[in-house]
Amino acid sequence: MAESHFVGNIIGATGFPNSELCCKWIIIAGDDWRLLEGESHGQTHVDLPQDKTHTFWGHPIDVHYATKTIQGWPKIQFQDSFGLLEDGYGFVNVPASPGTHYIDCVTWRPAGSFIDWLWSFFLGVTPQLRNLDLIHSPTDRFRLSTITMGKIHLEISVITRNFENYGVQM
Repeated sequence: MAESHFVGNIIGATGFPNSELCCKWIIIAGDDWRLLEGESHGQTHVDLPQDKTHTFWGHPIDVHYATKTIQGWPKIQFQDSFGLLEDGYGFVNVPASPGTHYIDCVTWRPAGSFIDWLWSFFLGVTPQLRNLDLIHSPTDRFRLSTITMGKIHLEISVITRNFENYGVQM
């Protein structure tokens, strides 16, 4: 089988209204991808930065997959939060070319209605997605009204092996 190894870290985040954040992440791969080693999901620690502009996590990612196809190439889904408040959603496709890549994932949150805005303004409660598949699936995402939040910074190295045996040139 062809193999892909993704090693890197979630460096941190910038541009969020609240810099005291943690980040939940999950790697989503197609049905024909089998996780051989590593954790496909996790959560960073909460950073309480003094400068209030940059959140630093340095959270490791190290996963090893086997597959017979490039269909369903993995993507990483992010959900940033502080306590019970969801501050942003986003996803990036893992690069298919071998090497080290630096990626910025732009995040967003649902805008909601005027009532939701009042709740957000007075109580700090923001609208949240009921179905997290909307983050990475284009099915109904076009119907959402969103607000840009911040960026998550990611460094990831991609190592591939035996794809040429399945007719894929990397």
